[in-house]
Amino acid sequence: MTVTIAEELLLLAYNEAGKPLINSMQLDPALAGAILAELAVADRVELSGKKVTLKDPAPLGDDELDATLTRIAAERKDRKPEWWVQRLKSAKLRKRLLTKLAAAGVLTEERSKVLSIFPITRWPEAQPGVEANVRERVSAVLAGADPDARSAVLIAIMHAAKLDRKAFPGASKARVKEIAEGAWAGDAVAKTIAAINAAAIAAISAATAATVASSG
Repeated sequence: MTVTIAEELLLLAYNEAGKPLINSMQLDPALAGAILAELAVADRVELSGKKVTLKDPAPLGDDELDATLTRIAAERKDRKPEWWVQRLKSAKLRKRLLTKLAAAGVLTEERSKVLSIFPITRWPEAQPGVEANVRERVSAVLAGADPDARSAVLIAIMHAAKLDRKAFPGASKARVKEIAEGAWAGDAVAKTIAAINAAAIAAISAATAATVASSG
């Protein structure tokens, strides 16, 4: 099965029992950033620290990617990657991606209640091979293999969301940082990584600050 970068991120963000490894304030902006990054890797948009520029409006055949591409094409004003991450991130996006993976037989949706009152949903693996393929590819890069653009972007987003240490606890911090900083990459990939990293970190920081302020 072919999965998007956002779906790969989601598979790595949940353990085998279907519980998330990071909270939604970290995961939701990361998923939004992954959507933007995929469009950049597919050469549909160009990302810089200042704006997202449409290059090619041709659809890619994925509902989430194509819907985002349509929104970018319809936006008449140049917007920063941070602006788009803020607009795209949501629990609804996360649920749509999880539901899609469940419909494809990759995950199973299990609903239950805590104390017979509070509803919870878990997403355990139904087809472990899909995540195993992603994990194998990322592990190879973290061990020293030359990264492709998709793997590098995925690692950089995991790092921004603080998922890397939980999904790959034995990975070298120096290697993760090297990939996340994009120094090894060509200019276009390096710009994409830098823009998505900055956008995800800004969105996570804003969400954390808002939570602290509301609880204070």
